[in-house]
Amino acid sequence: MQTPGWMRRPTAFLSSGAGSGAAGDGDAQGGAAPDGAAQGTAAPGTAVQDTAVQDTAVQDIAVQAADTQAADTQAADTQAADTGGGSTGGGNTDTAGSRRTKIALLAVGGVGVLVVAGVTIGTLGAGGSTSRTTAVSDHDSSGAQAGVAAPLRVVSVTQGGAVTRTNGASPIRVTLSAPLASNSPMPAVHPATAGSWAKTGSTLTFTPSAPFWPGSRVRVTIPAGGSGLRSAAGGVLATTVTQRFTTQHWSTLRLKQMLAQLGYLPLKWAPQNPAAMQPDNIPTELSAMYSPPAGTFTWKKGYPSVLTSFWGGRSSLIMQGAIRAFQSNKGLTMTGVMTPALWRDVVRAAAAGKANPNGYSYALARKSSPETLTVWHNGHVILHTLANTGIPVAPTADGTFPVYLRYRFQIMSGTNPDGSHYADPVSFVAYFNGGDAVHYFPRGFYGSPQSLGCVELPLAQAQHVWPFLTYGTLVTVR
Repeated sequence: MQTPGWMRRPTAFLSSGAGSGAAGDGDAQGGAAPDGAAQGTAAPGTAVQDTAVQDTAVQDIAVQAADTQAADTQAADTQAADTGGGSTGGGNTDTAGSRRTKIALLAVGGVGVLVVAGVTIGTLGAGGSTSRTTAVSDHDSSGAQAGVAAPLRVVSVTQGGAVTRTNGASPIRVTLSAPLASNSPMPAVHPATAGSWAKTGSTLTFTPSAPFWPGSRVRVTIPAGGSGLRSAAGGVLATTVTQRFTTQHWSTLRLKQMLAQLGYLPLKWAPQNPAAMQPDNIPTELSAMYSPPAGTFTWKKGYPSVLTSFWGGRSSLIMQGAIRAFQSNKGLTMTGVMTPALWRDVVRAAAAGKANPNGYSYALARKSSPETLTVWHNGHVILHTLANTGIPVAPTADGTFPVYLRYRFQIMSGTNPDGSHYADPVSFVAYFNGGDAVHYFPRGFYGSPQSLGCVELPLAQAQHVWPFLTYGTLVTVR
């Protein structure tokens, strides 16, 4: 095949710096060093001569490329003849059966020669002295790169579908951007709580063995990095995620239900569905605290109607007396105020079925003539007797108050209205309002105002009723 003339006559440009020749020229010329080191300051005539040599080298390269193309074509023709003239997918096919395009980049003293599929193109270089030849195949040389797993993300963390005032009996759900690997670690729950994690798709569910106590501060920590959560595709969290919850507060309604069931109230409570399973352990009691069961309160028979006026509201007198009674039975300071520790004690007592050992009592002192005291216990009148209340200058205050202090015997001292001092021995004492108490005091008769504010009883009656006037018992004076 004859090489076209334009391929044998590449254009040469005169450069002030001579290169070291095409790749491989150094071997043909004895490995000459780059011109900058070998020539120093060469004369202009030498530069022209070098350019001529370069032209010859470029021409030789072009001819050699053309010859190579001719050889490739002949090899393709031979292969076609051997296969019976069958097509291999293109006219330009090498002996390996794959189509390739060869690119040679030659920089010679500022002259670049680009050979593409046997075609030589002369280009003007930037005068660099380095020569290089690059061969590029049209096959995809990059290959299929391994896919990089997308980072794992936390979409949401909830308890019972909420993030504030959560239901402590509900599971905790962590929703992720992708399913977890089978051997991925799980989030951590604080305070440490017995329970189990389950995976469903991209959702993790933690079910506690027992509900969190109301008012608990719960923290869910989802670790990041190599030791943290890992998706099935290998993605990890970029940063650790922490979600905090505060569970709902205690239910006053459930407190009333429990105290009624334990006998601390003059009411009974019955569930709406008697066949339904009732709380009988701490987990079920806590669940009921978050979702009090439907039911009905009914008054126990035998108590006076005036007692019903003290029921209802968040801080009813009946509830204050019941709380004091419970505190007394637990050996606690009687405040009538619920604290987190006291809530826990009531839940435990309800779970264990520890009823009020003293029953429910109520006392009513009437200042109408004759003055009397009537006491009910568990719906029955156990005492109705004449009594003395305070004289006009030191009257017994009207109202309803819980018993807060009791003595079997005491020296009661104070100041009389005339300024004199007294110190009197008294028995079977039950204080209900400041210095006012129900107790025995010897008098010639009873049924009229004679005391300095106390409710005085005859000895036998005082002795009989004292065991029933326990801590928290409401005493009404009217």
